[in-house]
This record gives sequence, C-alpha cells and structure tokens, in this order.
Amino acid sequence: MVTRLPRFVVAAPGSGHGKTMIATGLMAALRARGLEVSPHKVGPDYIDPSYHGLAAGRVGRNLDPMLQGEERIVPLLLHGASTPTVADVAVIEGVMGLFDGQLGGEGFSSTAHVARLVAAPVVLVVDCAAASRSVGAVVHGFTTYDPEVRVAGVILNNVASPRHEAEVRASIVGIPVLGVVPRLPEIVVPSRHLGLIPVAERTPEAVAAVDALADLIGEHVDLDALLELARTAPDLHATPWSPTVGEPVDTTGPTVAVFGGPAFSFTYAENVEQLTAAGAHVVTVDPLAGDRLPLGTAALVVGGGFPEMHLDALAANADLLEDVRGFVEAGGPTVAECAGLLYLGRALDGVAMAGAVPMSAEMTRRLTLGYRRATALVDGPIVRAGEQVTGHEFHKTAVTYDTDAANPAWRWELHDGTSATEGWVRGSVHASYLHVHGAGHPEHAARLVEAARQYAASVPA
Repeated sequence: MVTRLPRFVVAAPGSGHGKTMIATGLMAALRARGLEVSPHKVGPDYIDPSYHGLAAGRVGRNLDPMLQGEERIVPLLLHGASTPTVADVAVIEGVMGLFDGQLGGEGFSSTAHVARLVAAPVVLVVDCAAASRSVGAVVHGFTTYDPEVRVAGVILNNVASPRHEAEVRASIVGIPVLGVVPRLPEIVVPSRHLGLIPVAERTPEAVAAVDALADLIGEHVDLDALLELARTAPDLHATPWSPTVGEPVDTTGPTVAVFGGPAFSFTYAENVEQLTAAGAHVVTVDPLAGDRLPLGTAALVVGGGFPEMHLDALAANADLLEDVRGFVEAGGPTVAECAGLLYLGRALDGVAMAGAVPMSAEMTRRLTLGYRRATALVDGPIVRAGEQVTGHEFHKTAVTYDTDAANPAWRWELHDGTSATEGWVRGSVHASYLHVHGAGHPEHAARLVEAARQYAASVPA
C-alpha cells in the first residue's frame, strides 16, 4: 500500500530547548488553519501526547521502536494518520536530544532512529537564550552528524531581541530558519516530578496554554514553508497497523473496565483499541468522579497516572475501592500498571487503597526509569511463564510486600549484570510497575478478553 503523508519531526539538541512547546504550538497553529493534524511522540511518554491531542483535536500517539518494534513504526504512524479521519499532515515530536536513544543501544529508539524509519525531514528547535553565533556551530554539527537524517530547517527559540536574532541568523549556513520565537515567559505549562502535569488534571489551564501557543507559533513560524517541507517526505509503502488480531470478533462481548480520568490518564490508545477489536465492551471508570465498577464487569485494567496527587479523593470513593477488592477476590481478571499497582495495594503514603495486593507504597525522592526486557515468571491473565516483553518503568515510589506474599511478575537484567524481580501475580491478577505497549505484544489484549469471557460465563446470571 502506497500512502502520501506530509510529515516532519520536531527535534532538539537536547532536553530543555522547548521542543514540546514548539511541537504543541505547531499542531495547534496548523489545526487553526483548518488542517487535520496527526500528532505523534517519539518514546514511551504519556504526558506530551495528551497536550498533542488537545492541540490537534485527535488522539496523540507514540512511536517507540523499543516498545513496538521497528517494523511497526510506519504502520502505527499510518494508523494514527488515518484514525478517525485521514490527516493532512503528521507532526512527530522527538525525545531528548536528536541522537539520544536507549543507553548502550547506539541511538536505538532515538528521534533520529524514528526519523529514518519514517523518512521524515527534521526541524531542529534550538534554545538561543545563552548563545548567539555558537548556535550556528550547533546547527552545523547536527545537520552533518548523520547523513541519513535530513535536518532540513531550524526554529530558533528564546530569542531576546532583533539584534540577537540577526546575530544568530548570520551564523546559520545552508539551512533555512523557519521561525524565530521570542522570549515570552507568560506562557507556562506547570511541571511535576515525571514531567509536565497531564492535560486531564488541568484542562482549563491546558486549553488556555495551547491556545496561546497556537497564536505564538502562528505569528512567529513560517507555516507555509513548514508545510512545503513536510510535503517533501517520500511516499510510505506500508499497510496501516490494525488493532485486530486474526479474524474480526463479535463486539458485544464482555465488559472491560479501564480506569481513566485525572488520576489514571496513562493508557496508550492502541491498548484500548485492541481490547475493543478483541470483542470487549470497554467502559472508562473515573475514580475521582465517583464512578463504580460497571454492572457485569468481567475484566479490569488500572493503568498509570498520578494517584499520589489525589489520595484523599481516591480514598473518598470507598465504594469503588470495595468494588475492586471484591472483584479481585472473586477471581476477576485484573491488570494493573504502575499507578494501578499502587491503587491495588493496601496503602499509599499511609492512605488506605483497595487492599487487593498485599503491599504498601510510598513516595520517594528517587526517580526510577528506563526500558526493561522482562521475562514472565508465572502464568497470568496476559502473559505466560517464560515469555519476554519489552516495557518501561517510570516512577518515584517504592513498594513493600508482606514477607510471605512474594510472587513476582517479572525478572529483568540490570546494567551491572545482576537481575531483579518486580511486580505481583496471583491467580487472575497481574500487577506491576512495568508499562507495556499493546502494539508490541498484541496477544495481551486477546488473552485478557478471553479471560473476561470465561469469567463472565462462570458468574451466575
């Protein structure tokens, strides 16, 4: 299948250059022109795609060779660009610096890696706050470092004055400056220990910030030149990724409750699409809105988020905590990732949670993050013992299990050559810090829905 998709990648020399602000503003400004914009983010991050989705008016999606596999990157890009409607342009925000990827992986899963896979031109965002002519040297280095990565334009950020702009422009040779964004500190997107505050937690403020970014970028970036650059990307020869595995199934199947809302906003869109494609009736449950588990729930998914920021509200929904505890005790298929693990535990920072997993958790100062190649130690609702998955870990909490309750989900190798176990599996419950993208492991959704069917059939009507 041949697809014509104008596209470009927004990258930077490193973190802190403003690429999320610029990328989000570009998406919003292009949408304001009446274009359908397909938003994408390199890497496993959940929060940036939430701003992308707000800016573009459609789901922000991730492109990550580590989690999804190199061979799925173009199909996933095409899926996002055709769902729910065909996009006019795809904007792909990078991660960290352009060439920064998996540690020890020689740039694997970097922005440059994804740019090569999707054959997209790169627009380099450079923070000019503490430099002038040196910017030219930075740009020259990035445009010549890898001949397979086409750095085709520059956006200058944090430019202090016309004199500053002129000095920087004069230093850049052989590549167009597509925009010059002035130093405007009044546009603020609050941050938290894992990055930006998710859109779901601050919707009115997020909307205002994205609107301001659209105006800023629309005024200071040459969108016409940017679109012309996007149109230079070659045709893509691939079939869009499909969440369906095998033959289409009956869509009137078991009810699967998926936690959402401000406290549990970290769920990849493709994972939910896979559940639906496998025949599940997916219902979103927001604990902060007073929701209960839907009548007839046959499987439960509690994903990631920031439950530590909403402890009192989570505890106040005692009915839902009781629903979850009773569902787990009854043998209901349950999958929990990161924040979901904490919610299933007995307590988080001393506040009582569901009590379905024999452990307690607390916030720490240490940030734990990185990709993990994990081996399943026991059978569970989504994996079988001995199977390997690639996921990522990203949190600032620590858990303590009851001494007699050790039943870990995973084992993985550490950088120092040692190994570690993590998570908790018992019966129909799989709870772990590990985030897994369903596109890389399509069997997980199919297994969970099948387990839900079996559970629903076992429950008296």
